[in-house]
Amino acid sequence: MATCFCFDLDGTLTKQELLPLIAASVDLEDEISVLTKATIDGFLPFDKSFKLRIRLLKDAPLNAIHQFVCNVECDEAILRFVQQNAADCYVVTGNLDIWVQPLLEQIGVEFFASKAKMDNGQLAGVEHVLHKGDAITELRQRYDNIIVIGEGMNDVPMFELADWRIAYGGVHRPNGSLKELSDFVVYDGEALCRLLNMLS
Repeated sequence: MATCFCFDLDGTLTKQELLPLIAASVDLEDEISVLTKATIDGFLPFDKSFKLRIRLLKDAPLNAIHQFVCNVECDEAILRFVQQNAADCYVVTGNLDIWVQPLLEQIGVEFFASKAKMDNGQLAGVEHVLHKGDAITELRQRYDNIIVIGEGMNDVPMFELADWRIAYGGVHRPNGSLKELSDFVVYDGEALCRLLNMLS
């Protein structure tokens, strides 16, 4: 049976949330942090929160964002697993494609992301907010067994459609609704990779 692994990006593969890092470059860290926490905790729907955060950050220079994003710290064990299994690993992130693409190309993995609306090379807004369940539906055409790993409320749609669901708490405490859907809850990158090897 063909198996794939779908990882959330922020707080799962990375040890930091990316939007607060981007916000720091334009002195909007406090505002973005409040919105990010409310979203992770499930108090604010991801779509609405994300569009608000993009509106705040749309003037941040793209080259500065890429510099921040490409230097973000990843969990070493998870990163090693992803790179060793790159053909069957995917990142499923609500983040904007134009922001995360350089990092994910550097890691060497295919990804699903929200799509930016551009105007003369500048970010104008959001063309499409990724519904993570759509990524799983697309991958279901290629794989018999889909394993998903995430920690936030916006991971719920992919958890609902996967075969194995792992809530990961290496950076944040996993969302309560997500934990209820999960087959496993793991708090350490090495332990997560041992579990992934066992499930595959």
